[in-house]
Amino acid sequence: MTAIAVQPPRDSPSLLTQARWAVSDTLMISKRNLLVWARVPAYIVFTVIQPVMFVLMFRYVFGGAIPVQVKGGYVNFLMPGILGQTAAFASFGTAISLATELQKGVIDRLRSMPMARSAVLVGRLVADTGRMTVTILIVVGVGYAVGFRFDNGPLAAIAMILLAIVLGIAVCCIAAFTGLAIGDEESVQAFGLIWLFPITFLSSAFVPIKTMPGWLQAFANNQPVTYVINTMRNLALGGPVEASLWKSLVWLAGIFIVFVPLAVRAYKRAA
Repeated sequence: MTAIAVQPPRDSPSLLTQARWAVSDTLMISKRNLLVWARVPAYIVFTVIQPVMFVLMFRYVFGGAIPVQVKGGYVNFLMPGILGQTAAFASFGTAISLATELQKGVIDRLRSMPMARSAVLVGRLVADTGRMTVTILIVVGVGYAVGFRFDNGPLAAIAMILLAIVLGIAVCCIAAFTGLAIGDEESVQAFGLIWLFPITFLSSAFVPIKTMPGWLQAFANNQPVTYVINTMRNLALGGPVEASLWKSLVWLAGIFIVFVPLAVRAYKRAA
């Protein structure tokens, strides 16, 4: 009777090795996405030049017509709102890019490669966070050029910028879900305009809420962008931040808790 040699099962990679591979794959996808951003002029125009235009237009067109009781005048009131809007609008790139790559089959091709399944989605968010951070810093520089000043010290200024970035990441998670769920570039862009413009313009970003009609104040006073921008403004200029900060963190945590699983589920269904 002939004996049959049985090969011992190969050891599967350890969790540490799998995590290291996942990080490497994520960084590679992030690099790819950043290269695309750098090589497509339309992306640069939308993500960098547009917020700079908002700064200049609001500063010099509306600045003299909107009275605010803020040290330094309207420019100091404006800039935290512009930074919050810039962070939120960065999600346009996330939604449109995912919808485009899904429509063209790029995501399917990437998923067919021997790489971590999470790298495509996480790499997109990492790249968009980096792009958003660069844009925010440029906008801060432009704000300084037109008269904006941090009056509450460097640590508060750093905290304000970090809060804007966290807001942007939260909105990017919503955008990732909508981009993958809708899957059409034009539809995603139209849908983004429908919900992003109201939550940014119907907030404390550009005008004091008390100047709005009473029925509109109820919405503007109780939505996440207002809480985040109020916190950013108090961090930049000095003022109590506790009340608006914890409300901001609750809203942001809620967005992550709801939309991260939804984005992952839409990614699994779409690919």
